[in-house]
This record gives sequence, structure tokens and C-alpha cells, in this order.
Amino acid sequence: MSPTPHLDLLTAKGRAFLGTRHAIMAGAMTWVSERHLVSAISNAGGFGVLACGGMPPALLAAEIEATRTLTTRPFGVNLITLHPQLLDLIAVCAEARVSHVVLAGGLPPGAAIEAIKAFGAKLLCFAPGLPIAKKLLRSGVDALVIEGSEAGGHIGPVSLAVLAQEILPALPDATIFAAGGIGHGSAIAALTDMGASGVQLGTRFAAASESIAHPQFKRAFIRGNARDAVASVQYDPRLPVIPVRALKNAGTEAFMAKQREVSEKLSAGLVEPAMAQLEIEHYWAGALRRAVLDGDIETGSLMAGQSVGMVTAEEPVATIIDRLVAEAESALSSRRAAA
Repeated sequence: MSPTPHLDLLTAKGRAFLGTRHAIMAGAMTWVSERHLVSAISNAGGFGVLACGGMPPALLAAEIEATRTLTTRPFGVNLITLHPQLLDLIAVCAEARVSHVVLAGGLPPGAAIEAIKAFGAKLLCFAPGLPIAKKLLRSGVDALVIEGSEAGGHIGPVSLAVLAQEILPALPDATIFAAGGIGHGSAIAALTDMGASGVQLGTRFAAASESIAHPQFKRAFIRGNARDAVASVQYDPRLPVIPVRALKNAGTEAFMAKQREVSEKLSAGLVEPAMAQLEIEHYWAGALRRAVLDGDIETGSLMAGQSVGMVTAEEPVATIIDRLVAEAESALSSRRAAA
């Protein structure tokens, strides 16, 4: 591995915060970010993050322990704020002495922040805009992730290009990781040059050799391009749909048809609003698991960011990280030489 003095200088704060060689966090992808991928990313000098998703406390405890048998390096745990057992999951992290907790899926409850801070973990939260970023920092959050709409999975409405301009110059002393659509080291160079302490990537690692995702799932990523990774569309304002970015397939087409069908039933008075909403929300139940573990790439949910076009082969995590940092250092060196 070649020296990376320019990148190291820009990411010193992020590397110190994570305790890693590189300030490259892994996005927590449900069913994908489990012990094997997480440990591989940490062992390669990045920062793996376990995706708790809908796990019950006992399963999370087992997954943390299993990950520790595969790496002695730092990794974090991502918890969803809407999980009905959030405080129990935090207690599991406390018992396991988890060093970093990432809260995702909405504004974190005050009790959750207090519980995490009480056992000494470093807390990261997602900031969709500057006012919320400031509020999170005031509430005791240690670091922020600013994730653009280019990302895969559940997304906000604003691109990373805009979020970076809005938030990074305004909070120069904060520890901030940029995420969404990052697939090449030149983007890492640009974002850290703007003031990001590091970056978070998910899609880039989904088809890595160490990922347990089904071969069909990985092939879909390798074949996909940016235009294939589309955000779900809401058909009827009476039936809210949380935007999710995923690769187009038969399932995404059928989802639009399902929304039209439910909307028509609602208009005709054939179904109550609450039941109509439930029909919409249950459409994708189990779809992500079917895609990742069973290889159902037709009706499953292929959550992917727009950087999917930069996933061109199944490669070891170490190869991916080494290439990213080499690309970033090359871009930074060229800029410094031209200055």
C-alpha cells in the first residue's frame, strides 16, 4: 500500500474518531452488513458497521460476539430509531461495550442518546439539513453522517452535492462523514477537501467477495448502472410512500400497479384509509431478504445507490479500499501539484 499523506492529513479527525487506518465507514445494509462483511471492512483498514435492522436483542448480541471472533479492530452497530426495542438494543451494545453506535431512521429520542452516552460509546446520527445537524450536535451527538439522495435504501430529498455545500462550511469543527453516490476515490478527495472528516459507502461493498449476498444479487449490481437505481414513486398523496432507492425490476413496476389498485379501492370506499395504507406498507415485506439471501432479483428489493455503475466486479474488500484511497491520494496530489 502506497503512502497517502494528503488524504491522511485531511482525514486525521475522522480516522482518530473511528480508530481506523482510513476514514471510510461502511453503510449499514440490512441482511448484507453482517459479521463477514463488517469484519472484512474493519480488517482492511476501514470501519465496518453491523446493520441491526429488525433483529431482536438476543440476535444482535450474538452477531456482535460473532463479529469479534473475526476482527480485533473497531466496528460499529447501526440501530433503527423506530425499532420497538431500541432501548433494549442499546443495553445489548452497552453490555458488549460497543465503541460506536449509529442511530438511523429519524431523529433519535433523547432517552436513546442519554443511554448511549452513559456507557461511553461514540454516537453518530444522520443529519438531513443544517438546522438538524446543529440540533444533533447540541444534544450530545459526537459525529454526523450527511447522506445524499444518491444513496441506496431509504433516502432523503437532497443530493450530497447540496448537503456538503450547506453543512460542511457551516460546521468546520464537527466530525462529519459524507455519504451517497460515492464510488470512486476522486469523490473522497473532493469531499474531504471540502471539509468532510471521512466518507461512508454502502453500495460499493455490497458485491464484495466477503459479502454473503446471493450471486444473483451481486450480478445485478455488477450489471446495473446509475439510471437503474431509481427512487420509489408515490402514486397517491393519501397513501404516503417512504422513498427508497433500488434497482428497477419487475417488483418496482408491480408496486406502482399495486398503488393504483389500492388507490382506486380507497376512492370507491371499498377499503378504510388505515387498511389501504397497510396494504401499501406490506407490499415489500420480506422483499429485501428475498433479494439478498435468496437471489430473487425479479420481485425482491435490490436496494442500491446511484454509484452502482462503479461496481464492475466481485472483488475482495481490501482491493476495493486500497483502490479508493489510491484514487483519492492521486487526485489530491494532482490538485496540489497544479496549485
